[in-house]
Amino acid sequence: MILQKFIPLLLGLWLVPGQAFAAEKKGKAPEIKLIEKNWGEANNANVLAVLRSTARQLFPHSGRNDWDAIHVGRSSKGPIVLFRRGNQGQYFVNLNTGNRFWCQYAFQFSHEIGHILCGYKEGDQSNHWFEETLCETASLFALAKLSEDWKTNPPYPNWKSYAGAFKKYARERIEKHPWPKGLSMADWFQKKKVGLTKNATNRERNLMVAIRLLPFFEDDPSGWTAVSALNTKKDKKKRSFKTYLRDWKEGCKTEEHRAFVGKIAKAFGFDL
Repeated sequence: MILQKFIPLLLGLWLVPGQAFAAEKKGKAPEIKLIEKNWGEANNANVLAVLRSTARQLFPHSGRNDWDAIHVGRSSKGPIVLFRRGNQGQYFVNLNTGNRFWCQYAFQFSHEIGHILCGYKEGDQSNHWFEETLCETASLFALAKLSEDWKTNPPYPNWKSYAGAFKKYARERIEKHPWPKGLSMADWFQKKKVGLTKNATNRERNLMVAIRLLPFFEDDPSGWTAVSALNTKKDKKKRSFKTYLRDWKEGCKTEEHRAFVGKIAKAFGFDL
């Protein structure tokens, strides 16, 4: 149901191949470069095409045109965006995938793009679970958009038949992590808040909450601009989740984005 709800929105955002982005989009995807040459059975041109297509599902909603390049490598230690930056500011992202598993490339890469959109940085990790959850949301968001985009605008014409695979990949993940019936996000947070600070990367838990957050971004994709303020005030000082959300709201530059944060905070039971 969540993905079906998203389809009408997508149809209004994308234009025919060769045209510019629709007016609602105020950002531009950065340059993507492969620094790993061995992707198994997949050739580099195809891997790069998938990554570029994935980036175009998120960055145009970021409100920025000045993103530094992203250099993509491969690592068996898991997908990650490194804190270290290049001499020209480039981001370094490692993916833990290969061959022609395009859905896995898209899911992992969009998660790391989520960190970039959130302005990830070192500091207190008490609320890092929430950033990880937003990144899982970015993956679901991107997969839904890719599924629609590739129906008419795939990197290569003969890839149109693969479009439905992205939607199927997302749906399978969603169906494996249903939200408990009758439980509000506010009640869930009160029950889980102690454990959240101890393990930020519980993927199943993060994905379950991401499914609940996805409709906020479906209804208002400019929320990806709002997330750029998420870590504006992050430092080594420990903060409660409510304070973290308040800092996020205060860091937003427009009333529209502050209202967006307010809606998410209210879902968790906080009136900011």
